[in-house]
Amino acid sequence: MSFSFSDDLSNLPIFGAAAFLLLSYARFASSRLRPGLLRLLSLLPALSLLPILPFLFSTIHLRVISAFYLTWLALFKLFLLSFDLPPLSPSLPLLSFLAFSSLPIKLKSNSNSNPPTTFSLYSLATKAALLSIIFSTYRYKKDLAHHKYALFSLYCFHLYIALDLVLFTTAWFVGWFIQTQLEPQFNKPYLSTSLRDFWGRRWNLMVTDILRPVVYHPIRNRYGSTAGVIATFAMSGFMHEIMFYYITLGKPTGEVSLFFLLHGVCCSVERWWVSHKNWWVPSGQVRPVLTLAFLSVTGYWLFFPPILRNHTDDIVLEESLFLFGLIQDCFRRLIAFF
Repeated sequence: MSFSFSDDLSNLPIFGAAAFLLLSYARFASSRLRPGLLRLLSLLPALSLLPILPFLFSTIHLRVISAFYLTWLALFKLFLLSFDLPPLSPSLPLLSFLAFSSLPIKLKSNSNSNPPTTFSLYSLATKAALLSIIFSTYRYKKDLAHHKYALFSLYCFHLYIALDLVLFTTAWFVGWFIQTQLEPQFNKPYLSTSLRDFWGRRWNLMVTDILRPVVYHPIRNRYGSTAGVIATFAMSGFMHEIMFYYITLGKPTGEVSLFFLLHGVCCSVERWWVSHKNWWVPSGQVRPVLTLAFLSVTGYWLFFPPILRNHTDDIVLEESLFLFGLIQDCFRRLIAFF
């Protein structure tokens, strides 16, 4: 086996203690300084050390999940904190500060149209069942290897359901612990009627909410909306290259950056296209199909190849099946106990 969950579990307390100390320091330092460059400089120890912590894990799942929480979410939120922008504030209680700085959660806003995160046993069971079916299908991976697009489609479903389950479970647990309503991270992306609808209102909403104040708003205010959109997708591409490095531990290829730049350009073109009422616009039933088709084709050529090229997907599947087996065994023991 090319990974060791036992070693990672032994490193988990070190990871948790280090993250706790760095984020606690960030709260303390920001509470002593006014917003601005000086506060940003005071946070440099946390900003420089948090991205190193995920390398404590040898398994891809723990490494990339912790990297997403600390290298992407925490760093961007601490940057916003430097200039006194939400969601963080030094006045937050310590546990709330730790949760909101490093986890993909956001308090429910009354002005937001997205529904609050609620625990749905039916939804959770349905997604778990779908993931179980996907894992069962992987037994025929050698046969699917001759049909690359079919295998790629399976990976897409796997990615969406696994991400949704991880983020949903995190949001539910934190919401239950602090007794508050939290916004969902996904809003039925398979119903997207356009690329702008997919990226802006349905897919991984925490990332969207972070990129808006950090990149989009400053660039838009100075250079216009189109420049803001392109810059935001460029930043997203850059961060995805970093996430892919945590996955593959290989040299970035630039394909993922190109994927997001292409989608940024297409979102800008789409906005211009729709604004010209005399141009043809697809009907409501056709839009989701066209959107998903474009995402699939560009993902097939640019997004997944860096993972498939060095067979990192095989390691991910090995880890996934191992984890799924552990969960199944726990459920069997739990049912037998009762």
